[in-house]
Amino acid sequence: MKKISFTGLVVAFALALVLPVGSFSQRSRKLVSAQASPASGLLSSLPPSDAVALVNVNRLLAEVMPKLLAENPARLTEVTNELANFKTQTGLDPRSFDQIALGFRYLYPAEGVTKMGTVALVRGTFNAGALVAAGRLAANGKYAEQKYLGKTIYIFTLDRQLKLLGLWDIKVSDLAVTSVDGNLIALGELDAVRGAIDASRSHKYANPELIALASRDPNAVVGFGGNLTDKLRQNLSITNNNIARELTAVRQVYGTLGMTATDLELMMAARTVDPDSARNLSDTVEGLKQVGAFFVGRLSTAKGTLARSALNNLKVTTQGNELQIRTAVAQSQVTPLIRGN
Repeated sequence: MKKISFTGLVVAFALALVLPVGSFSQRSRKLVSAQASPASGLLSSLPPSDAVALVNVNRLLAEVMPKLLAENPARLTEVTNELANFKTQTGLDPRSFDQIALGFRYLYPAEGVTKMGTVALVRGTFNAGALVAAGRLAANGKYAEQKYLGKTIYIFTLDRQLKLLGLWDIKVSDLAVTSVDGNLIALGELDAVRGAIDASRSHKYANPELIALASRDPNAVVGFGGNLTDKLRQNLSITNNNIARELTAVRQVYGTLGMTATDLELMMAARTVDPDSARNLSDTVEGLKQVGAFFVGRLSTAKGTLARSALNNLKVTTQGNELQIRTAVAQSQVTPLIRGN
């Protein structure tokens, strides 16, 4: 199995639950500013980041997964058992998590190589000190301690195979974790956790523009916003020259992933340097949509049905210097993929 750091586990736990389900609906929602959203408070506690995301974990586990697995009670039971297993092996109880705020930094350790430095802030119905203590017990002595600005950071050496939610096999290696306050913990790579402590002490809130993008829709299951830097673009492996050229005009991307009574929905947007660039990018996406239709027939029945629905519902629009993409699929079309059919 591929070995990843516990940072990868955090991202997988927060995002992989919903990413395999594909695409979502065009139902409009009333958007609010980041200042009006209580969710932005958790995002504001992140250190300076190149991209941020907010995940409603409580809703994922209490609403999204049960609906997607309603027709497969055996798989739902498996997921429930794996949640308990995850708690036993790591000391972390996902059902006590309300929200996860993720901060990403782009790192360039070598020419042409991009890696992500990630920190997660987890808020929930738990006592942070007790949760960290449970993690120490689960680690069975395989951890080290470091002091930083009056906080104790625990670096756990887990190095074990976990089946996350009964769906994804992952290898967990190291995890740095600290209690930020009574019901808030920071976890991820050591340097990133130190950055979270710095942010909690300075009270100089970072990432205001990204926070506004990620928290535009208070009803979203996942919201995200990120900068597309020159260095990141240079390291992207894009063989199509036209697409690569269009991306040079993109400065930021953001979006939301949500759930209605019957559908899963996705909105993604790209902010460009000017309206002309947004219209050019729109033409490119429309062209890719037409090309994609030719490949749908090569997919398996369940995947083909999902892809065809997503393409049929795909709407591409421009507003000023922004390109916006919205699409939807019915939950019933996602269920076969979740249950492995």
